[in-house]
Amino acid sequence: MMLEVASLVGRLAGQRVVVIGDLCLDEYVMGVATRLSREAPVPVLELRQRLSVPGGAANPASNIVALGSQATVIGVIGADAAGDMLTGHLRSLGIDTAGIVTDAQRPTTTKTRIVAQGSLRFPQHLVRVDHLDRRPLSPELAQHLDTHVERLLAGASAVLISDYRTGVVSADLIATVQAAARQHGVLTTVDSQGDLGKFRGFDLVRCNAAEAEAQVGFALHDDHDFERALVRLQRELSARRLVVTRGGDGVSLLAWGDVPRHLPAWNREEVFDVTGAGDTVIAVLTLALAGGLDLRTAAHLAMTAAGLVVRRLGNAVVTPAELAEALER
Repeated sequence: MMLEVASLVGRLAGQRVVVIGDLCLDEYVMGVATRLSREAPVPVLELRQRLSVPGGAANPASNIVALGSQATVIGVIGADAAGDMLTGHLRSLGIDTAGIVTDAQRPTTTKTRIVAQGSLRFPQHLVRVDHLDRRPLSPELAQHLDTHVERLLAGASAVLISDYRTGVVSADLIATVQAAARQHGVLTTVDSQGDLGKFRGFDLVRCNAAEAEAQVGFALHDDHDFERALVRLQRELSARRLVVTRGGDGVSLLAWGDVPRHLPAWNREEVFDVTGAGDTVIAVLTLALAGGLDLRTAAHLAMTAAGLVVRRLGNAVVTPAELAEALER
């Protein structure tokens, strides 16, 4: 078993993945709640820590390098301190930032979470403040991204689109990605927060249950509902593989020519923060498929990795040693 686990985890290393999408800086402002405010019925936090980590499309890139592969990001930041900080974080992790374009007309997308700490409980999110601009990119910026796609996909194992719907992932960009991927024989995967219809013809599409429900137009309550949804989505999207994550109920998946399958969640009890779990899932799925593993095995690895990151606060990554240990258990 140990050799088998080591071999499986080893398949996730040595790939080069181009990650395209909405780059984000995730900021955490953490303090201890000492009293209620006299101005309003809200807690007063005494600041203890302020930190930031890569978020949005930058988070799957972080997971990719943590598992021993290479990641290159293509996306947009603002000409601001948050953009400088995000770029610095990425470079310190060894992520290639050659595909980042700066737009002085928009801010770097920043998600600020206000978190209350306590000695007897896990830190609790009180509120999140997003600073972003959802306007479509200018034609000039879009052309710069297209140029990066055509240049950077050469020699890649896979291209991963992470769509957080802040203007980067347009129909034109998707067409450019698919054309370049066909030219270079690159695996195409996508993780979208909605509007699945624009992602037709990809090798893998991942979404959550609510997003799948919105696309198919009927409620998803049990395995039979998910099976119906998977068959319909595969027909509508012409996707070779589909993965729908279901939170504590695990994951449902369908590969072309196979029947729908369901896997349980690896960890249902110790769930402290689901932030970024979907990014971990798409990163591991992409690496596993690029490494030649079948969809069911890839999903098992991805769900195990997600079960580890939800035990931690904020965007987290999994190392090969941590994943191997969890698989052995």
